[in-house]
Amino acid sequence: MENFTPVSALSGGALIGLSVSLLLLFNGRMAGISGIMNGMFSAPKKEEIWRGLFLMGLILGAFIFQLLTNNSLQLRLGYPILLIILGGFLVGFGTRMGNGCTSGHGICGIATFSLRSIAATITFMLSGMITVFILKHLLGVA
Repeated sequence: MENFTPVSALSGGALIGLSVSLLLLFNGRMAGISGIMNGMFSAPKKEEIWRGLFLMGLILGAFIFQLLTNNSLQLRLGYPILLIILGGFLVGFGTRMGNGCTSGHGICGIATFSLRSIAATITFMLSGMITVFILKHLLGVA
């Protein structure tokens, strides 16, 4: 809890909620990042603009936050590259298998009381907790 920052956490949550609500209100779309990203390659041409702008906003938002707060982005080093590749593959596979990602299910799905999204989010969270336990306590990876 030494790095708990309630003001930035609350501000970030409010901005996420606002952006999700605005996308739904003005575009009629849920803000599932994997779906938005996947649509960049498979959606009709007319949808590429809003999808690209949304994804660009995610990246720009992180850099603007960094500039305004003088925080530096910190990379976590020391993990074996094969473990990182396997983790990325499993996340992508799970996203396709679960028909959505943490943002789609966890933010939008729970907000609409979707039982499927609630179950998916519980599964994401438990999987993350188990993974951290295995990496930290059983494999000794910090």
